[in-house]
Amino acid sequence: MDKTIDDLFILKLIKAGDRLAFKHLFELYFTPLCRFVHLYMKKPGAAEDIVVDIFASFWERRETLQIQITLKAYLFQSARNRALNYLRDNERFISTDDFSSLERFENDETLETQELQRLIHEAIFSLPPKCRDVFNKSRMDNLSNKEIAEQMNISVKAVEGHISRALKQIRAYLGDAYHYLW
Repeated sequence: MDKTIDDLFILKLIKAGDRLAFKHLFELYFTPLCRFVHLYMKKPGAAEDIVVDIFASFWERRETLQIQITLKAYLFQSARNRALNYLRDNERFISTDDFSSLERFENDETLETQELQRLIHEAIFSLPPKCRDVFNKSRMDNLSNKEIAEQMNISVKAVEGHISRALKQIRAYLGDAYHYLW
């Protein structure tokens, strides 16, 4: 059966309140989503909490959901957005070591993971040179905004602006290419 038809059928059942269809969706995607979200997280258990929240929100909003992509793409996009929101609100930076955990994915997920890692590196490389330099000093070298400002002879506000711009561009870059992963 066509994946789109499966998704439409499952979504129709869930919208009608079918708990078995929702349980099937949960069991199918819980572990892969946890693995994916874990790429962004430093705290154990944070990935699982985020994924549980995604499914809880999905169930609560089931009657009004308007999904224009596959359920898998929708769930992974939700996971990425929630992970980035969590990081924005709770953590200072994502280290490159966090992305090395991509190697933990198995079997068919390995190609998707490698593609995600490639896209992240492309997104960073696509930044304007000064913006990329500020971003790398902040996220890769773990320098404070003040240290970066002193090293680059710019204001702290300029550093904050470059970091904000970099994060927006990276999110936009990954957002545009994200649907091709799944």
